[in-house]
Amino acid sequence: MFAAAGLALLVTLLLALVRAGLGPTVFDRLLAANTVGTCAMLLLAVIGFLGGRPEFLDLALVYGLLNVIGIIAVLKFFRHGDLGDPGDEANGGETR
Repeated sequence: MFAAAGLALLVTLLLALVRAGLGPTVFDRLLAANTVGTCAMLLLAVIGFLGGRPEFLDLALVYGLLNVIGIIAVLKFFRHGDLGDPGDEANGGETR
């Protein structure tokens, strides 16, 4: 059963990679990249279970956290154009 789940995750990963390459907008590509990260995390967990290596679950959790942080950083870059920009809150909410 877990081998079938691993195969389904590989197919999903392949479809997400195709979507990342052919996405018409940047946000479609970003969503596909997030899907690739999630599928990779789940695939790590399944491989760890099949191989009897429970420490792979820890690696999958760390990979998932890095995926979330990376997606947030990329979205902030697309919105502000700079990762170091603190946003409007730094000026006390005043507009320029």
